[in-house]
Parts: sequence; C-alpha cells; structure tokens
Amino acid sequence: MTEQKNPRSPLGQNRENLRQHNLSVVLRLLHQEGSVPRSHLTWATGLNRSTISDLVGELVELGLAKEAEAQVQGGVGRPSLTVEASKNVVAFTVNPAADATTVGVVSFDGQLIKRVRYKTSLRPDPQNAASIAAKLIADLRTELDPDVLIAGIGTAVPGQIRVQDGVVRTSPHLGWVEAPFANLLAQLTNLPVFVDNDATNACVAERLFGAGKGSANSVFLFASSGGIGGGIIADDRLLRGASGYAGELGHIQVSQSKETDYSGFSGTLEALVKREDLLYAFHLDTATDEELDTLISTSTSVRVIRLINSQLDNLGRGIAQLATIFNPQTVILSGFLKSIFNQNQERLLAAIRSNSMSSVNETLVVKTGTLGTSAVLIGAAELAFQAVLDSPAGTRLAMNRR
Repeated sequence: MTEQKNPRSPLGQNRENLRQHNLSVVLRLLHQEGSVPRSHLTWATGLNRSTISDLVGELVELGLAKEAEAQVQGGVGRPSLTVEASKNVVAFTVNPAADATTVGVVSFDGQLIKRVRYKTSLRPDPQNAASIAAKLIADLRTELDPDVLIAGIGTAVPGQIRVQDGVVRTSPHLGWVEAPFANLLAQLTNLPVFVDNDATNACVAERLFGAGKGSANSVFLFASSGGIGGGIIADDRLLRGASGYAGELGHIQVSQSKETDYSGFSGTLEALVKREDLLYAFHLDTATDEELDTLISTSTSVRVIRLINSQLDNLGRGIAQLATIFNPQTVILSGFLKSIFNQNQERLLAAIRSNSMSSVNETLVVKTGTLGTSAVLIGAAELAFQAVLDSPAGTRLAMNRR
C-alpha cells in the first residue's frame, strides 16, 4: 500500500528544521548588518543568549562567521563579543556587455574585493562570453587564499532571464536568444552558476547594502548600455511577477515619439533616455559610467545641456507613472540616470510633480544609488549566496584549493 502524505505535515517543524531556520535567521542578520554584538543578535531574533551562543558557534565552525572582542572605549569595562559574516566566503560575479565582460569577486559581507574588465571589439556570443568569464575567474582564483570557500558564480545579464535554469530568453543588447548561459559557464568552471537580470541584481544590492536599505517600498531605476531596467520593492519584497520578468520599467510609454527602444517599442522611457545619445553628443563610441559622469558634470555645451534636459523631462514622466502606480517612499537612480539627475535635480523633480498626483509625490524622495557600478556585481553575488543563506549547514561550498 502506498503511504499517503499528510497534507498538513509541511506546517510542522521538527527540532532540527527549527535549528536550521534559526541558523539562517542569524546568518542573514550578519550578512546584511556586518559586525554586530552578540547582544544585538539576541535582541533582533528574540532568542535567548545560550541559543545565540550555540548558533554562532556552529556558524563559526562552518566557516560562515567569525567572532572577535570589541574594543572598549577608554579601556573601561569588559569587552563584548562581536560577530560578523566571514570574509573567507566569496562569490564570483559576471556581467557580460556588448563592449566588455566584467568579472568580480565579492565577499560574504557584501564587499567587492576586485573586478576585472575585459574589453571586446565585437558583441560576444554566449560561448565567447562564457569562455572569457571562465578564464578571468581562473586567474582570480590564483590570487585568493587556498582556504577560501566559494559559493558559486552569480551572473548579471541585460535581458529577460529564466532564473530557474539560467537561460537568457532574450537580450536585445547582446543579441542573445534562448542562451543556456548558466550551463555553458558551469561546464567551464565546475562551479554552480546562477543568472538574473542586471538591473534586478543592482536593485537587490542597493536594497541590502545601499540607498534602499531600510525602505520597505521603493522603485529602483538602473540604466546601462543595455537600456533601462529596475526593480520594485513592495512591503519589503522584490516583485518578481508570474514568470520572473517583472522590473522591465524602461518599457513604460512616456511619449508619442516614434523613437524606439532596444526591444522595438516606441515612445518608451528607454527609447527617449538613452546612454548612446549622450555618448554621441560627446563624440564617443564607449565610456565607463565614471567617465560619462565626469563629462556630464563638467560640460558647458548647449547641445549637451539641451539633451540632458530632454532626458530629465522624460525621466520625470516615467517616474511620475511609477509613483502613481506603486506609491513608493523612495525612487533610487543608478547608472547615467544618477549623473543627469545630479546635473539638474530641480528640473526632474518639477517634471515628476507636474505629471503625478500630489498625494503620491508630496512624500516621495528621489535619491541616487550609493554603490555605483559595483551594484550589479554585488547584487549578482547574492544569487550565489542565497543557497547558503537558506541552509547554512546543508550547503556545500567549494574549496579554492586546486
């Protein structure tokens, strides 16, 4: 006779499951907060001191956390123990673009340790991008200590991603269609590979470690050479949508213009606020975000200023629509959107006010991302870290020893 499962059984938790849950809770706090006193963990979790001591001890034994004595100001009193996420756990991150493939190393405490940008003269196909990334990762591994633990590889791609298996459904910027990028890179590195949209990754990074930290309702707009995307944080949750493709904010229509975006839609935010238009105005083919920011902030060209003002007006219309729909506390701008906003903040705010209801814009705060170009790579690392955060004791990490 076939044993039938009790449909109510998932509601219960045995003692071991509860312990794993508590390990996950404590590790997430360390991951997001950095170095904290043990007493903070007790307060934040509601667990007693002895339980926290046991959980921290297990995380230290697993190599996921470490303890140290905090310095006592003035040397008076007993030093308290602080706990922090281990910097000895890392993830590699990959960001393929039309003109370069960038690879980084991110530690478990959310710090970008190093990045390498490999320029390409032609748009790489998926196999070429995977080969470049694998070579850069192999080189970076030689620079890491042998006892470093590797969670995997997080990849940020401009386009629509089927996150379950790391297939790039479509990336107009790269010209990829149904590309099994996760499998390609995993075969070359023998590491687990995870893939998600680049703007979504940047949104996650700013939410955890940057300008969006502490904001339960926010809209994040990210602009790169691949167009404009973003993310929506609603009631402290990232909106993914039915198939995981939510966040394509660049495709909202802001004008009747016939100008098209990278997906062929006309009059959209992405169609009218383009990075390549700024590059053309500066007579450039390519530039890093830092280089473009310097040019925008110092330019006195009437032509450039007119273009920036036009982009700000259209960006304001787009933000006004998003503010009306989602009623966020904050809108966070990253990429070159940050640069044009800093050039004329009042113009953007005026465009938002004139195109949205006062009930949603009167408390709205528009600010810029704090992680800069690191956001995409730091956010991609979260893809690789997720498994160990969900199951600290049940996830096997790769040793860097070769």
